[in-house]
Amino acid sequence: MKTCLVVDDSRVVRKVARRILEGHDFEVTEAVDGAEALATCRAAMPEAILLDWNMPMMDGLEFLRRLRKEPRGQEPTVIFCSAETHPDRIAEALDCGADEYIMKPFDSEIIEAKFAEAGLI
Repeated sequence: MKTCLVVDDSRVVRKVARRILEGHDFEVTEAVDGAEALATCRAAMPEAILLDWNMPMMDGLEFLRRLRKEPRGQEPTVIFCSAETHPDRIAEALDCGADEYIMKPFDSEIIEAKFAEAGLI
């Protein structure tokens, strides 16, 4: 079974993403911010990460920078999922190592399409 870490400070977003991903045979774990996500990755590196940008403690961009420096940190496919819509911010996320970018709000079709583009489903 494929693994995905959903990182978002919104419980509702995590719950919706979990339902969509579990429908595609992902084993889903959750984190409420980048610090918790980094600890989770250090314990067991997931195959995919669905990552919010704006979170307390450690935002998504800082998490991504740190993740990519970790042993095996280049392995997960990281899909940013954020309300950030400015092209410069999206480019920044991709330059820091994100593989794809989804704008909020999202639905199952968008998640499925981006995960398929990334070769995850």
